[in-house]
Amino acid sequence: MSRFTQPKAAPVSKRDPRTGVVQSQDGELLHSHMRLMSLHDGKSIPTDNATLDVCPVCKSARYMNPSLRFLVNPECYHKMCESCVDRIFSHGPAACPIKGCGRTLRKHRFREQTFEDIKVEREVDIRKKVGATFNRREEDFETLLAYNDYLNDVEDITFNLINGIDLEDTNRKFEAYARAHGKEIEENAQMAVQERQSFSAAQKLERQQARERREAARREEEEEKREVEENRRDVLNRLASGADAETVAKEGQRVQLKKRMDRQAAAERQRQLQAAEDAHSGRTSKFVIKGLKTKQKPEPEAPVDPFGGLRLVDSYFTLQDDYVWEGIQEARKDVKQTAGGYDVRDYAHRSLVAAFSGLGVFVADEVTERDKLAQSDEAVGTARADVGLKDADLMTAP
Repeated sequence: MSRFTQPKAAPVSKRDPRTGVVQSQDGELLHSHMRLMSLHDGKSIPTDNATLDVCPVCKSARYMNPSLRFLVNPECYHKMCESCVDRIFSHGPAACPIKGCGRTLRKHRFREQTFEDIKVEREVDIRKKVGATFNRREEDFETLLAYNDYLNDVEDITFNLINGIDLEDTNRKFEAYARAHGKEIEENAQMAVQERQSFSAAQKLERQQARERREAARREEEEEKREVEENRRDVLNRLASGADAETVAKEGQRVQLKKRMDRQAAAERQRQLQAAEDAHSGRTSKFVIKGLKTKQKPEPEAPVDPFGGLRLVDSYFTLQDDYVWEGIQEARKDVKQTAGGYDVRDYAHRSLVAAFSGLGVFVADEVTERDKLAQSDEAVGTARADVGLKDADLMTAP
C-alpha cells in the first residue's frame, strides 16, 4: 500500500438530543428530518417532540425555522403557526383547517399557548369563564353550609364543561344564572377590580414608606457619626488647650446624651404624626377580615288570627257583669244550668245584640236610594231606545 493512500474514515455521527435524529456528515441529517416530516394518513411519525414542533396545516417545522410561533384559538384549541393564521384568517372568519373540526374561527382570538399541555390550557380558560360569572363571595352568604353548597354547584358545572358531560343542560343552567344575576355579577366584578386597585395602591404606599424609613435611618446614622466625630474633635481640642480631662469627658457625655434624647423625642413625634395621618385617611387597619355576612334576627311571627283581622266589637252597648232580672238571677243560681258550662252572660249578650241589631238601619234612606237607581236604569234604557230608533230611520231613508 502506498504511503500516500489513506484509509477512508467512517462518517462521524451523533444523535440530536432535541429531536432524536442521528446527525452525520453526508447529508443523513436532512434526509432523516424530512422523513420525520413525511405524513402517513395525515399524521406525522410520533418521535419525541417532532409532532409538537410541526404545524399541522403547512407542515413547517421549528427545526428548520427556529423563530416559528404557534398560536391556538380557544374555540377549538387546535395549534397552527402564525403564518397560517395570517394567511387563512386575515380576510375574516373562516373554518378551522384541521380535518374534522370545521368550527368558525376569528383571527383576533388566536393567542400563544401558555401551558405545554393543551388540556390544561383549556381547563384554565373554562375555569376563568365560570369564575367570572359565578363570582359570589363568602360574605354574601349567612351560613357556611350555604356557601359550601354554592361552591359545590360551581365545581359541578365546571367539571361538566371540562369533560363534556351534559353540555346542553349545563350550558342552559350557566346562561340562566348569568341572566338572573347579571347586576350582581357586574357589581362583584367592579368590587374585585376596586380591591385589586386598592391593594396595589396599599403595596405601593408600603414600599414607599419602607424606602423613606430606610432613607431616614441612613441619614440618622450619618448624622450620629458626624456628631460623634465633632464631639471627639472638640474633646481633643479642649484637652490640647489644657482643660481638665475628667471634666471634659463628663461634659462630652452629657452633650451626646442630650442629642440622643432629642433625636428619640423627634422620632416619637414623627410616629405620632404618622399614626394621626393614617387614622384620618382610614389606613389604620392593614388587613381586611372577610367572612360570612352578619345574620339578621328574623322578626317574631305574629299570632295566628283565624278571622283574618276581623274584629266583632259592640258599638251600641257595653256588656255588664250582672243584670238585675229574675230570669237571669234564677238561671245563675240553678245548678242544672251552670253544671254543663253554660254562662248566663252569653244569653245576655245575644239578647242585647238582637235588641240593637236594627238600630243602625235607616229604611227610608235605603228606599230612596233604591228608587234613584231604578229611575237611572229606566233613563238609560230610554236613551238607548231613542238612539236605536234614529239609526233605524237613517237606514230606511231613501
